[in-house]
Amino acid sequence: MKRLILLFAIMSLNLQAHAQITLNLQKAIEIANDSSLTAFRYQNMYLAGYWEYRTYKANRLPSMSLNLMPAQYYRYITQRYDSNQDVDVYREQQMFSASGGLSIQQNFDLTGGTFYIDSELEYMRNFGYTKSTQFSSIPIRIGYQQSLLGFNPFRWERKIEPLKFEKAKKTFLYNRESISEEVVRYFFALASAQADLELAKEQVASCDTLYKIGLQRQKIAAISRADLLTLQLDKVNAQNTLENAQITMKRAMTALALYLNLDKNTQIKLELPGKPKVLNISAEEALSKAQENNPTYLEQRQSVLEAEREVNRSKMESRFNASVNASIGFNQVANELNNAYRKPLQQDLVSVSVSIPLVDWGVRKGRLNMAKNNLNVTRIAARQQEQSVEEEVMMTVNDFNIQQRLINSAEEALDLAILAYEQTRQRFIIGKADVNSLTLALNRQQEAQKNYLASLQNYWMNYYKIRKLTLHDFVSGFSLNIN
Repeated sequence: MKRLILLFAIMSLNLQAHAQITLNLQKAIEIANDSSLTAFRYQNMYLAGYWEYRTYKANRLPSMSLNLMPAQYYRYITQRYDSNQDVDVYREQQMFSASGGLSIQQNFDLTGGTFYIDSELEYMRNFGYTKSTQFSSIPIRIGYQQSLLGFNPFRWERKIEPLKFEKAKKTFLYNRESISEEVVRYFFALASAQADLELAKEQVASCDTLYKIGLQRQKIAAISRADLLTLQLDKVNAQNTLENAQITMKRAMTALALYLNLDKNTQIKLELPGKPKVLNISAEEALSKAQENNPTYLEQRQSVLEAEREVNRSKMESRFNASVNASIGFNQVANELNNAYRKPLQQDLVSVSVSIPLVDWGVRKGRLNMAKNNLNVTRIAARQQEQSVEEEVMMTVNDFNIQQRLINSAEEALDLAILAYEQTRQRFIIGKADVNSLTLALNRQQEAQKNYLASLQNYWMNYYKIRKLTLHDFVSGFSLNIN
């Protein structure tokens, strides 16, 4: 049985090691956004912002809480007047108590106050020199409390928290497009490595053939000994190039597989994207979409609001404050529990508290001035960040439009280079071209192929960078959103 299990494990590993997958660029991006570790991290970052917003919304709803104090023991010395002796006497007293209450609260953003309804019941047992039992109840109490002149955090939360959640959504979309950029980089790194490998294989075969032809031609003195040595050197260099290309290709394939969260031994075959359709993107439209969707703008708005909040907080704390607490309800005290809720008496409470700073040696003024300076710095930094985004959008759109034209010329150059090398090779075989011409034609073919792949990579890199900066799909004409 153990042998069967071991054999099955070995077979599974072999299948896994030889797993193959064919990917085009779009499929690779879909896999990365669905399964990569980077995508998982970005998703959890978004969920953290989502639950933070849910918490904010929940705080705007009525809350109910149960407050319990199951047991409390209190031992103390009490002073009593003894009329018989006409003196004060001190006696030890002990008390046990337990209490519980139910409360409902509702916060109001505009006023910064809190409306509450509560009910309480308390049990008290005195034992020692004096023994007694009491039940104290508040069947219902309705009240309202708030700061009259102080800082109102609810009003600022109402401004900031929805903005933070919108920024979290835009940031998530921004990060998804960043993943697309990374996939393009890994994809074309492998594509370039595979193209170099295929070219290296062709070069090895070609150099071997040409060397054999050179040997025959050198026997009849059709080429010199130096040319034959050059052909031999090309053969050796081609073999070295092939081995290096195999190593580079393996590294690029492993890097792409790991980024897509695939098994590192997965054999990946790429399907290069064809020549893209012409897509005209105006810099003005891209800039407009960036100002509308880019999370940097929301982040800077949030920073400015938070700085304004601190100015408001410092300003309110620099002067006197007043708060009010008003409530109306009923209460009753009885020796028995069933009597604690009979014929309750009305209970009214109105309290006003005032706090006036007298001497603080300029602490409050210093905090206010510091908050104002931080606000100015934040506004300047926000504008600088926005200008940086705008500049990046303009340059990326310009590069993208140029790159569309370069692809056509790069493709034409590649076709010409392949044709030129093939003709030069045929002319060398029949003795009408020398070794230098053949080497030059081969180098031009290699360079043309690299330029073509680089043009494709730059096109798609700029395409997804524009999507990232604007969060807009210019093909469909719709802005990106979370489904």
